[in-house]
Amino acid sequence: MKRTSDIYRFNVRSSLALGAATLVSIGGFLWPFLFNAAGNQSRTQLFFWISVPLALALLIVELSNDRLDAKSVALLGVLAAITAALRPMGAGAVGIEPMWFILILSARVFGAAFGFILGISALLVSAFLTGGFGPWLAYQMFAAGWVGLGAGALPQRIGRFALRGKSEILLLLFYGAIAALIFGALMDLQFWPWALGANTQLSYLPGGPSATNLHRFIVFHFASSMAWDVPRAFITSALVVIAGPTVLSALRRTQRRAAFLEPIEFREASQNAIERVRAQKEL
Repeated sequence: MKRTSDIYRFNVRSSLALGAATLVSIGGFLWPFLFNAAGNQSRTQLFFWISVPLALALLIVELSNDRLDAKSVALLGVLAAITAALRPMGAGAVGIEPMWFILILSARVFGAAFGFILGISALLVSAFLTGGFGPWLAYQMFAAGWVGLGAGALPQRIGRFALRGKSEILLLLFYGAIAALIFGALMDLQFWPWALGANTQLSYLPGGPSATNLHRFIVFHFASSMAWDVPRAFITSALVVIAGPTVLSALRRTQRRAAFLEPIEFREASQNAIERVRAQKEL
């Protein structure tokens, strides 16, 4: 069911673009288990390094041509800048990434589509701030977009029970922890095939059986997740609990006062109003 509070919704065309780009990106994450012919590793990886950014670029073009008005774009820019600015605060520290709770709370208030756009925008801005450009950037942007999409799609009520206050914070706490773990797994997927070389027991095995490569990846992921993914999940959940009520209240107050669902109208001032303004200036 569509929420009346969403300031942006995917239409049919943008939904199809999102679906097509998502399929390409899923192939980019899962190719080690789908394309395991020996000798084709480099060409397959290069194909997805090109196709995933291209799919993301086409999706951004499609979304930019849609129904985001001036107020929504301004809000998106502010939230993307805040989220991107928080990311370097944890750079170099194991899993300390305070940006995710802002993304999750913003998507909760403004909807799934806005959360997806905010996720990809925040990671792009962050790349400019940190110099984090590379073949991994498109993967990071897709994964962050999915985090925002999922947060905005969380239910507003269960039956007749509205999720507000402590129940809402509890829901976002669990979602924040799960999303942080999933983001870490996705980043390991795009990192693992070329990160370890070819001479370890956890390395990607070109031409090897999918089951063998899957086992190697799972061992690699859990060996690294304790250092990165678990701290990320803990920090995200802790920030949701500590700052969630205040941030949610501020975002909802912004939504009400900015009246994002109301069109901007310019009306010609009446002669009486102009005379009153002139009189006030003369006093």
